[in-house]
Amino acid sequence: MPTKITFVIDNPDEPEAFERAYPEVLDLARALPRLQRLESARVWPKEDGTPTPAHRTLDLYFDSYEGASAAVATPPAAELFQQLLATGTPFTALFSEVEPR
Repeated sequence: MPTKITFVIDNPDEPEAFERAYPEVLDLARALPRLQRLESARVWPKEDGTPTPAHRTLDLYFDSYEGASAAVATPPAAELFQQLLATGTPFTALFSEVEPR
């Protein structure tokens, strides 16, 4: 089954510093073996001015659960996780089955 890993990245304390570090996160994600597609998104601000529930999402698509699992056990994945942790911004990572349309 096609699988995606979604990173839901919380609101950083210093958004500008996070955004300066984020291109490195993307470069490391692109280096993951068996990655088929990457989708990065910034969460829109809320119209009423309240804080957004998250700052960004990052979706990494793989052909299978096994492929995604193998990818996260590689040195490039370790570097990706280290870079995300180095931003100081909490995140949640989810493995999901991509359902057919």
